[in-house]
Amino acid sequence: MWIASVATGCVSTAVKQAYVTPLLKKTGLDVNTAANYRPVSNLAVLSKLLEKTVSQQIEGHLSREGHFPSHRKHHSTETVLTRVCSNITRLDKGDFALMAFLDSDL
Repeated sequence: MWIASVATGCVSTAVKQAYVTPLLKKTGLDVNTAANYRPVSNLAVLSKLLEKTVSQQIEGHLSREGHFPSHRKHHSTETVLTRVCSNITRLDKGDFALMAFLDSDL
């Protein structure tokens, strides 16, 4: 099912479903007040596998094509975003920037 999703770009409704669990924001808050809870979505295992597969494929392609420098892979998000913002502000007029944000902490 999820291999077909990678090939077609379409994801089954079953893979998109999540179990939402309300968790108390901080200990000691009133458990009877809905505003004191935050929803936490737990995705199905197949969904996480699909996410990991697509992330690996995109990262591999971008690395092979020279659009995803490997030296940035092991830096913090803050460091990478600072570097990207710096590079964008130094673009000449007429140039453009294209970004893809991938979360691969699986």
